Amino acid sequence: MNYRTLGRTGVEVSELCFGAMMFGDWGNTDEDEGIRMVHAALDAGINFVDTADVYSQGRSEETVGKALEGRRDDVVLATKVHGQMGEGRNRQGTSRMWIAREVEDSLRRLRTDHIDLYQIHRPVPSTDLEETLGVLTDLQREGKIRYAGCSTYPAWMVVESHWVAERRGLTRFVTEQPPYSIFVRHNEVDLFPVTQRYGMGVLSWSPLAGGWLTGKYRRDQEVPSGSRAERYTHRFAGTPVARRFDMSHQDNQRKLDLVEELAKVAADAGISMTHMAHAFALSHPAVTSIIIGPKTLDQLDEAIAGADVRLDDSTLDAIDQIVPPGTSIHDADRGWVPPWMEPSQRRLTNR
Repeated sequence: MNYRTLGRTGVEVSELCFGAMMFGDWGNTDEDEGIRMVHAALDAGINFVDTADVYSQGRSEETVGKALEGRRDDVVLATKVHGQMGEGRNRQGTSRMWIAREVEDSLRRLRTDHIDLYQIHRPVPSTDLEETLGVLTDLQREGKIRYAGCSTYPAWMVVESHWVAERRGLTRFVTEQPPYSIFVRHNEVDLFPVTQRYGMGVLSWSPLAGGWLTGKYRRDQEVPSGSRAERYTHRFAGTPVARRFDMSHQDNQRKLDLVEELAKVAADAGISMTHMAHAFALSHPAVTSIIIGPKTLDQLDEAIAGADVRLDDSTLDAIDQIVPPGTSIHDADRGWVPPWMEPSQRRLTNR
């Protein structure tokens, strides 16, 4: 296992970060297998674990907490806050009231007295950044969190957060967790230069583009049983998440063609598509760690087996020819839709 420094924190983290999104109803409901997966990851040298309160409504955090009993001090533990937790208008978001309450629940579920990296899962433009950074500062001073980070923030909002932190004497985001893969490269244009400018660590999510880059989805073949595409098109019907796997969508039809081209590149390099996709995401100098989200022990073993794979310039050039730098194939893969893109916010006559 290889390690990199998390931004300017001085904290060393593994290049592979164990993502626990698949624990619970969103993926694997076998808690014992989830615990075995975490133990196997730690035994392989992974020291970075990422989850979120909203993953299966807290069940992911609970499984991670059980898995880390007796090994908590060996891990850089990250979780996130923002998503709707149960019923209630204020049981979500980035307000002081909600974050101060929800961090206590995350600590309880994780069976720990502190969170190493507490991340804001998505931006909420209607909430003042000073409100959010203010409560994160208080939590840091109370010893409940060590560092604060953000996830899927646009570049300009990351910059604004640093301005607010500096002017108000508040803690700053030391990491950003954006989507990044061969199919999702828009963050190369502006976000990555910003994170490098501000010395932020980057934990990229979905380096396999939701499984597309494993080669499991192919033209003229049935969607594999139990795959994310099968589950999400039903569970999240009508949402951007489901559109990522709608095989009738023109952008996903394009992905099916690109997968065939990328499979040839991987074959020429003598590696699997999964290893090529992971190595690609790690090849960008802005990226600290990639979040792998295995649903099974076999998927974890495959990811770990490719931990040392590196891509040469000819392979990276071939990928660039297929998916040009700075582009993304499907807007639904961006992970966040700005509220100002809603028709009611773009049309004065509708207000």
